[in-house]
Amino acid sequence: MQGIVFNGHYLTYFDVAFTEYWRATGLPSVLQQASDGREMFARKASIEYQAPARFDDILDIGVRCAAFGRTSVRFVLEIHLGDQHLISGELVYVYADTTARKGVPLPEEWRARLTQFEKLAPEAA
Repeated sequence: MQGIVFNGHYLTYFDVAFTEYWRATGLPSVLQQASDGREMFARKASIEYQAPARFDDILDIGVRCAAFGRTSVRFVLEIHLGDQHLISGELVYVYADTTARKGVPLPEEWRARLTQFEKLAPEAA
């Protein structure tokens, strides 16, 4: 045992942080998206390790919407322990028709809401 957080767990931390970020925006939940026949699918996830977290550390995780594509949106994340930057990451999601499994344009309302949310959000990652 190395006494540090297993590297794969950071993706779970990212997922939880992203879920809370999305909830805070007020955009449609996963369940609402599914009932509409269109959902956000993970396309890419990357992690860059600076330093490890340890058992029982209290971590701060920041999420920011960094860029929009036609059908995709990119988020950047950082994990901190106090002032120490531990982990950086990126998540890319594609908005897609669940039946066709093909990307569809992100709704303009979503773009506007995310842009406005970022302007109002306190400084984070």
